[in-house]
Amino acid sequence: MSTCNVEYGGLFQTLEKPKFKLRDYQEEAVKAGINYFQGQTNKNAIIILPTGSGKSIVIANIITALKDQTIILQPSKEILEQNYSKYCSYGYQASIYSASAGQKLVSKVTFCTIGSIIKKTHLFKEVKNIIIDECHLVNPNEGMYQQLINTLSEAKVLGLTATPYRLHSSLYGSELRFITRTRPRVFHEVLYYVQNKILFDSGYLTKLEYFSPNIIDRSKLVLNNKKTDFTEESVRRLYKSINMPSIIVHYAMRLLKKRKNLLIFCSLIEEAKSVTGRIPGSALLTGATKKEERERILSLFKKGEITCVVNVGVLTTGFDYPGLEVVLIARSTLSLALYYQMIGRAMRIAPNKDNAWIVDLGGNIEYFGKIETMKINQTDKGYYYISNNGRSLTNVKFQR
Repeated sequence: MSTCNVEYGGLFQTLEKPKFKLRDYQEEAVKAGINYFQGQTNKNAIIILPTGSGKSIVIANIITALKDQTIILQPSKEILEQNYSKYCSYGYQASIYSASAGQKLVSKVTFCTIGSIIKKTHLFKEVKNIIIDECHLVNPNEGMYQQLINTLSEAKVLGLTATPYRLHSSLYGSELRFITRTRPRVFHEVLYYVQNKILFDSGYLTKLEYFSPNIIDRSKLVLNNKKTDFTEESVRRLYKSINMPSIIVHYAMRLLKKRKNLLIFCSLIEEAKSVTGRIPGSALLTGATKKEERERILSLFKKGEITCVVNVGVLTTGFDYPGLEVVLIARSTLSLALYYQMIGRAMRIAPNKDNAWIVDLGGNIEYFGKIETMKINQTDKGYYYISNNGRSLTNVKFQR
């Protein structure tokens, strides 16, 4: 390996430069991205890559071929650091403009968080290329992403995501729409996608084993006003009636006797606190957990010093731990993105990891199906949608 200097916050550090051999689908995705930026079209486009497929590698390889000023937008510090580190590991220089990452520098290639640059767009007026990671977060109607795209109107915009759909509500009801089918529309073209099944069959994602005990009667949960998910009040009422914390602890203790680590997704903070207090060696993460404490807990979790992390709405994206062996879903949802992201935390391969267990207490597997069989499809007219086992999951009205 050769070494290279990498700029981080104005300081240079020496990193070893690895040589990554791209997988076939990564090569195809990179080629599609480069052709897009070097081509004539001005339509915003997307690339769809499953969780654990190496999105940061694809982003890095696309950027290396671009000559004009480029910004890469991430929704969080954690994802920014993953993408930035992968790009710099090739031996290229980049800067970071993000308050949460503690750096605010602009260069030819700048990794940013949207909240930090939205009021500083004058610093990026020469930008010709915009890459948006987790682009399903872009609101087609309003918001900071849309504001930035409108301001830097001469730049090309490429989005990447594993979950290419957004909630759409109207007078006629709510539905989950493929992001090239929203109205108004931010992204117009799908440049490339790879099916989940291909990556699982090729051994690029770990084998998943599903367990779905019959715990929750979803018919007793009440839909919210938009009919897009269950109300917190109905969840709290049902969980109290069945003593959900005790059920979670029961399964968690059994799982920890067989596997070395466990990540639990809870619905309610009070429930998560009760569970954490009854599982030895566990830790709690919520939106109120301070950044330093969160980083400490996750570091100890990855080292094996904490064996179980109980979280409420925190670790659905940006948490990269290939060694994770078990996900316990202790909540019911109608959100396909949330379901996918929770399972996605365990999908990465790792040494001495033959499979991962997905234990679902909320009836979600029965509702959505397995991740491996989830497919991207096109209608006869070329419109994209997501299906599983012949059932459409997007572009249809929400059902219980």
